[in-house]
Amino acid sequence: MNVDWRLFVHATRLAALLSCVAMATAASAVDRPADSAPKQRHAQAPAASEVDADLQRAVPPARSAMDARLFYQLLLGELNARSDEPGAGYSLILDAARKTNDPALFRRAVEIALSARSGEAALQGARAWRQAHPESLEAHRYLLQIMVALNRLEDSVEVLRSMLTLSRGDDRQALIVSLPRQFSRAADKALAARVVEQGLSPVISAAGRVASTPAHVALAWTAVGRTRLAAGSTEGALQAAQRATDADPNAEVPVLLALELFEARQREAEPLVLRHLDARGAQARTDIRMAYARALLDLDRPADAATQIGVVTAASPELPEPWLIQGSLQLQQARPAEAEASLKRFLELSDGPARGNTAPAEERSRSRAQAFVMLAQIAEQRRDFAAANAWLDRIDNPQDLLSAQVRRASILARQGRLDDALALIARLPQRSEAESRARLLAEVQLLRDHGRAAQAHLRLREAVDQQPRDTDLMYELAMAAEKIGRLDEMEDVLRKLIAIKPDFHHAYNALGYSLADRNVRLPEARALIVKALEFVPGDPFITDSLGWVEYRMGNLPEAARLLEQAYKTRPDAEIAAHLGEVLWVMGSRERARRIWQEGQLLNAENETLRATLKRFGVRP
Repeated sequence: MNVDWRLFVHATRLAALLSCVAMATAASAVDRPADSAPKQRHAQAPAASEVDADLQRAVPPARSAMDARLFYQLLLGELNARSDEPGAGYSLILDAARKTNDPALFRRAVEIALSARSGEAALQGARAWRQAHPESLEAHRYLLQIMVALNRLEDSVEVLRSMLTLSRGDDRQALIVSLPRQFSRAADKALAARVVEQGLSPVISAAGRVASTPAHVALAWTAVGRTRLAAGSTEGALQAAQRATDADPNAEVPVLLALELFEARQREAEPLVLRHLDARGAQARTDIRMAYARALLDLDRPADAATQIGVVTAASPELPEPWLIQGSLQLQQARPAEAEASLKRFLELSDGPARGNTAPAEERSRSRAQAFVMLAQIAEQRRDFAAANAWLDRIDNPQDLLSAQVRRASILARQGRLDDALALIARLPQRSEAESRARLLAEVQLLRDHGRAAQAHLRLREAVDQQPRDTDLMYELAMAAEKIGRLDEMEDVLRKLIAIKPDFHHAYNALGYSLADRNVRLPEARALIVKALEFVPGDPFITDSLGWVEYRMGNLPEAARLLEQAYKTRPDAEIAAHLGEVLWVMGSRERARRIWQEGQLLNAENETLRATLKRFGVRP
């Protein structure tokens, strides 16, 4: 039996209005003169007739199952629900729902219980609703959500399977996609992952009872993977992503899960991403390729990231962000002319209503400031200081003025005005710990790069004494100590740093390289560098260190192989110095000269390269 709910609502409004009229009439009768009563009654009459007319317009004549008793029960239930007796209101509405079998009344009873934070009552109401309407997906959805909220996870398996049986097409897809978010509220994440897998077994099982498309199977395995990831099982999540791509090689959702795993340092997820991108080529979603490129940058694999960014700039040249990243990578690779062209292209696209220019205004402003700083750096490298300052003058974002001033200080120092540069750094604000740190590191960098290494060491020593467990400052102090020949201090600081932060791979590499460069304790040096590579496999600078220690140990072919690999991944002047030396000693002197010349083009001022050329008597 269906109740005309609109009729009840309007009747409730009418009852409330008439009650207000009666109360107003009674109140006014106390003070008004007797002879004015008829006039007052006449003034009230139109209001009631207007309400009646409004009711007739809003509710066309229709037959309703509501009788006087049901109307009174619903009215009393609503009044209780909105007062201090929601339990009584819930009972009355639920009883009416059972009598009428009306889905709207079942929903209202559940909502009253939820508003009153009565989980058990809400569960009872949702179960009654589902029992009365076993084909209702809405009743199942309410029941599932309540069970998860109450941590009745085992009970929810049967409900979930029933929902899969009832749903079709897009409804089933929406259900599967929503599960990781719904079960994220569960207190026991591991149990939630198992329950989702059990609930989805009709879809993912080879003998499943629900006929599903490959797309649904891929979605289901991805949902299982996400709940496993939420439970901390990256290996289980990876296995689910693999099964999802096996079910539907064209599916994108498992690739997004694989990307999350790759970003979380689960390297075994990378082949899933690459397989998808290689299969789609230029048709692959730009956001997937960009996310992969950013993950590669986080893993310090700029050459691989540059490859992905290059595909994006070719396929979608109207997008600004890829040009910014490409310019940054080209600058790191000592390709200033190409970097300048990419950065200028980014500025063109980011300054106007281009189709790809969808970033918020604040984000656009910050990205443009990064481009201005890099363009200033390129101009500074070619000693065009006026142009460098002109680029910096275009920065108007207050959050980026600090980096602009640090760049200006560098320009002053390169012009031989180190004291002016230091004075500029000293005037930088220190409104936060981050600003204070940035100011200190900028000052130290200037001192170290311009012949005042002892002063840089002193400033860092003071900073570490104040913050003895700051690993970043400790690392900088160790490098400064090495610069002035205080090797015992350097080793002591690095070992303390490793004890505080055992995964600080830079510390292992720095200590191992220092030992190898001094040609002492070579087995220990090799072990330290290999340990560093465990944290960041394929890192070009750590691979360079390993190649250098192999050279010191007399393993020339292995040293050459490693150094070639490092130089190919990251063309760098210091790596060029090492590779050239190994090639020279192995007799490949012409190639060694070419590598050294390339290194000079990358950075003619690199101390290691200059010392190597001097030691072998090779003129620049």
